[in-house]
Amino acid sequence: MAQEDVGWEDILAPHFACSTRRMAQHHVVLCIQDTTELDFNGQQIEGMGPLSYDAQRGMYLHPTYAVSVDREPLGILDAWMWSRAVKDENGNPQHSMKESLRWIEGYDRLAELAQSLPDTRLVYVADREGDIVELMRKAQELGNPIDWLVRSQHNRSLPSGEKLWQSVKNTDFVGEIKFLLPLRKAKKGQQAQKARTVRQQVRCHSVKVSDGRRGRVDAYCVIASEVDAPPGVQPIEWRLLTNRKIEDFESATELIDWYRARWEIEMFFHVLKTGCRVEALQLSTVDRVERALAIFMVVAWRIAHLMRLGRSCPDLDAELLFDREEWQAAYLLMKRPLPRQAPRLNEVVRLVAMVGGFLGRKGDGEPGVKTIWQGLQRVMDCAQGIRWTRENQVV
Repeated sequence: MAQEDVGWEDILAPHFACSTRRMAQHHVVLCIQDTTELDFNGQQIEGMGPLSYDAQRGMYLHPTYAVSVDREPLGILDAWMWSRAVKDENGNPQHSMKESLRWIEGYDRLAELAQSLPDTRLVYVADREGDIVELMRKAQELGNPIDWLVRSQHNRSLPSGEKLWQSVKNTDFVGEIKFLLPLRKAKKGQQAQKARTVRQQVRCHSVKVSDGRRGRVDAYCVIASEVDAPPGVQPIEWRLLTNRKIEDFESATELIDWYRARWEIEMFFHVLKTGCRVEALQLSTVDRVERALAIFMVVAWRIAHLMRLGRSCPDLDAELLFDREEWQAAYLLMKRPLPRQAPRLNEVVRLVAMVGGFLGRKGDGEPGVKTIWQGLQRVMDCAQGIRWTRENQVV
């Protein structure tokens, strides 16, 4: 098969299969969907289209990212890649696909996948952009083969005449949750955020949402509202819609925890853009960019997987995730004596990150995805050298 005949789906097919096998080991898997913008402005890549601003050129990536309820990344399940149509000479947009279809097709593909995972319950998780009634209607028509959990964007009117959010807020809260909001440094388009403990009151209520065809979709709404927020700080409020039945406070907080796991796909995008630097790819056509993205998506998943397991399962045998030459390369690059037996996973992950710039001081905590990625590149090169010397009996 010629290189140009290989599509990005063919490249990802083995990874899709491995992801499915990993999912089969869990009772519940969160299937997170989101879209990111890839900016290739200034590059002469055939097939790119406008982004948020007409002057920008690039494309969009919309993957389905599977994680366990403990936030272990399990792999990529699906992806949409597309460029928007360029406007004609009169400034009118040319015919293009309806972009909201990606959310509904994503559900359809997960519903098909669920048939091969009879002992695993899949949960479709999306942010505000996934709050579309066509998705909810499709799920109800199919009998909800997988659950859906989306952050509510639209304050819909209910059959009673009330608005959705106010109807839930009129109920008594069923309990309170607390969590630590981490420190966030100031970034482009974002203000700095001080670390603080957030306390939220949780309310939930069953609702009937119009399906857009004079029918109703049965759903449940959970609202978690921050109380006693510091002066001058916008209180954090999450409004979630789901088809899952909420029976008590525990089931409501479970859904909130699942929604908070949506941050894992943001980490995945961070690795893809900052670590793998996919927006710096110097390729001539959008087809070639898509094939490169398929490869880098697997790389980004592996880095996120290493980071998470290095923290949650530190005592695993490192050879479950690293080849022998890879962990040995980490020791050699850091000038550490080679252990006779395979070391612990956390020890190797930290060494890899230190190769990438992680200082590993007592107060530094665990390494992040960026230093793991940077270190992994050097470790892979060194490991290849170790393999070559052994195969050629140089040492």
